Amino acid sequence: QVQLAESGGGLVQPGGSLSLSCAASGFTLEYYAVGWFRQVPGKAREVVSCISSRDGITYYADSVKGRFTISRDNAKNTITLQMNSLKTEDTAVYYCYTHRVQDYWGQGTQVTVSA
Repeated sequence: QVQLAESGGGLVQPGGSLSLSCAASGFTLEYYAVGWFRQVPGKAREVVSCISSRDGITYYADSVKGRFTISRDNAKNTITLQMNSLKTEDTAVYYCYTHRVQDYWGQGTQVTVSA
């Protein structure tokens, strides 16, 4: 069964860090582009960062550029989003996404940045 599962969310103070992980099962993630998205209640889901399949080209939304880093761990079949210098406006549910014949989304992980 093809699935994506996020982990690593939680509560952190402004300026802190979190590392989100997206683990794939049922297929090999390194052959597919993967994106991290986030959503807050009442707003549309927005792209945060993406990484391409073969050459590892990355994209970051302007709001997270310089603070977030996306990377692959092919041995673990995972994608990591390292989030540093977190701000209150980073509070959201974070989802990983890929397209393999059809769209796949994880269940989401809550990130709350609050003092």
